[in-house]
Amino acid sequence: MLSRRHERVRALLLRAVGEIIRREIAFHENGLVTVNDIGLAGDLHSATVFVSILGPSAAQQKSLALLRQSSPRIQQLLGREVILKYTPRLRFQLDDSIARGNRVLTILEEIERTGPAE
Repeated sequence: MLSRRHERVRALLLRAVGEIIRREIAFHENGLVTVNDIGLAGDLHSATVFVSILGPSAAQQKSLALLRQSSPRIQQLLGREVILKYTPRLRFQLDDSIARGNRVLTILEEIERTGPAE
C-alpha cells in the first residue's frame, strides 16, 4: 500500500509533467502525446512516465525519441515547478493500455454479434 504522500506527489508530478510537455515540446506531425500515469519509486528519486501517443507507429516512435531526448529539460522545468527535496529522474515509456482496451472491446463486440456458441 502506497502512502498518502507518495500518491499526492505522484498526482502532482502527473499534472506538472503533462503541462510541461504540452507547453514546451512541439510535436507538430509526430502525433498527440498524453501522459497517462507515472510510476514513482518508493524513495521518490526516479519516475517512469507512461505516455500514449496518437498516430501511426512511426510517429509514435519519433515522439517517444523526442521525449527521451528532452528528458533533462523536462526534469529541469519540473524541478522549478514542483518543490521537492529531490527532483525525480524521468524515464519515458510508451503506454499501450488504450490500444489493448480497444482490442478487448472489439473482441467483445465481435462475440456479441456472432452470438453464443452452441
